[in-house]
Amino acid sequence: MDRILRLIALSLVAIWAAFSAPPAAAQAFPDKPVRILVGFAPGGVTDLVARLVAQQLSQAWGQSVVVENRTGASGTIAAGEVVRAKPDGYTLLISPQTAIAVAPQMMPKLPYDVLRELTPITLVASSPLVLVANPAFPADNFAQYVAHVRANPGKVSFASGGLGSSPHMTQELLNMELGLKMVHVPYRGEAPAIADVMGGQVPVLFANIPVGMPQVDGGKLKALVTTGSNRSPQAKNVPTIKESGVADIQTATWNGFYAPAGMDPALVRKIHQDLSKAMAKGDARERLLATGSELVLSEPADFAKFLQSEVKRWGSVVRAGNLKMN
Repeated sequence: MDRILRLIALSLVAIWAAFSAPPAAAQAFPDKPVRILVGFAPGGVTDLVARLVAQQLSQAWGQSVVVENRTGASGTIAAGEVVRAKPDGYTLLISPQTAIAVAPQMMPKLPYDVLRELTPITLVASSPLVLVANPAFPADNFAQYVAHVRANPGKVSFASGGLGSSPHMTQELLNMELGLKMVHVPYRGEAPAIADVMGGQVPVLFANIPVGMPQVDGGKLKALVTTGSNRSPQAKNVPTIKESGVADIQTATWNGFYAPAGMDPALVRKIHQDLSKAMAKGDARERLLATGSELVLSEPADFAKFLQSEVKRWGSVVRAGNLKMN
């Protein structure tokens, strides 16, 4: 009887192993260099996240992982190239929501269907924003900011690093949720935008925390609020929107990891698991925190649900603001 039970147990273990083990193709991956495409210029947060991911995966796989910058059209050129690639894991994408959940919905003709033509692997990292203002701006906190904008509809301008960027869309979300009317002044990047806020040409800007807070600490700007669920470690003295008592609105610049549609689920799991293990080693997490980002590494299924909600959320903002991109 014991022998029969042991045989049954061994059979069940063998069956479980057969179904749970990844296919040979996934186990052998990668056997040649892997490309990670980025739709934005070198030196930005997305590029830094991508290069850290590439470095960690290269070490884990013992294979070259190269970041390629394909700039233009708010990141949709790089995303479009990945959409057209083979779903074999050798062409991947790291992108913020701009090219995924925002820009495609602002274009006259959708360049691709995000939810059908990309495979979500994981939400790598997320970074809240900080609302910064010129020191002469007549508001010192978020409640005063909202009151001032409401008292001057259509007269207060705000800068951003570009149409459809996280700073732009965060203010558009506030406009929709709080009934604000402001004038958008887009720049070709965050650096010139923040320079003009410091110079007084434009009064306010939602900035990525690593870019905005050094100027606040140096007395060149003042911080009114941050957009995370909790205070940022890099802006401990700046309250969140929820803490202001005006609203409970949260936004962030988040960077997701994608493959073309149709990728083998076993390969998706392998890439996610390998990245999760790699990012847990050494100083990878600390280096990511230094960019103002928090490590997330959500499961593929959870990221897919989050992506659906973000496409819906920002689509409503695009329609409410009648936002268009040529």
